[in-house]
Amino acid sequence: MDTDNNRFKCAESRGLRVRLLSAVLGLGLIGLSLGQTALISAPVPKKVVLMSGKPSHGPMKHEHRAGNLILAQALTAADLNITPIVLPEDGYPEDSSILADADTIVVFSTGHTGHVLNPHLDEFDALMQRGIGVVMIHWATEAEKGKPADKLIEWMGGFCDLNWSVNPHWSAEFKTFPDHPIAHGVEPFVSHDEWYYHMRFVDDLAGVTPILSALPGTETLSRPDGERSGNPDVRRAVANGESQHVAWAYERPDGKGRGFGFTGAHDHVNWQNDNFRKVVLNAILWTAHAAVPSGGVSSATPTDTEIRANLDDKSKRH
Repeated sequence: MDTDNNRFKCAESRGLRVRLLSAVLGLGLIGLSLGQTALISAPVPKKVVLMSGKPSHGPMKHEHRAGNLILAQALTAADLNITPIVLPEDGYPEDSSILADADTIVVFSTGHTGHVLNPHLDEFDALMQRGIGVVMIHWATEAEKGKPADKLIEWMGGFCDLNWSVNPHWSAEFKTFPDHPIAHGVEPFVSHDEWYYHMRFVDDLAGVTPILSALPGTETLSRPDGERSGNPDVRRAVANGESQHVAWAYERPDGKGRGFGFTGAHDHVNWQNDNFRKVVLNAILWTAHAAVPSGGVSSATPTDTEIRANLDDKSKRH
């Protein structure tokens, strides 16, 4: 009888060990499966590369690097799965492979004959043809006629064109906004800046959504006609009360690539305007094909100390 009981207890013990081992293995497989699922489903961060032009204007004007750093810091703090990279050098990257896997590229630089992209149009165009987004800020929206202008039209639907567009300093009042992700959370605001206007756009604004539009006063055309100061066409437009688009979104015809032009940011202090800053942050996400929060990208207002950080050495102006 004792022998039978011992056999029964041994068998029961072996059964319990088998069941425990099976349970442990089962939990391990579940954990492995969940881990694999997490790895598979974790969204890849959107890569944003910010390119800063060389120093140009005086202090607190055209602060390319400092402006880009404010944007990058805001994107990081917003915790929206964005990886911003401000290029360490001024101008086009020495190792341009850093641009190859970008989701969008922000260009804040001198424009026209000194545009940072002029010597690299073909290389940059290849990136645009792959659907990478682009954001052009202030003078970077101005292009020479010919191939540079043609490319800016292709990439972002418009550009600042000499003897057509003008560059006065004025207080633009933005009252209404389109139903567009870049306008999420943006409230009416006023900003005094060098807002270029009367931009050259694609025919019939095909693919273009104006984001910031305002009606300039006739005082913005008080200077004599000149390359950037006035011309008969812009005078006629203002006299007719035509609203002028100073920031716009563009969907390229291929349905993949997106562009955004923003003519403000001459005055560095304007990055302290929460709505001004939000428009550009929202645009960076949108051009990267990232979801823009319903309230837009929230960010802390830069303090007076922060707004004066990372300024260019203007003794090295070009």
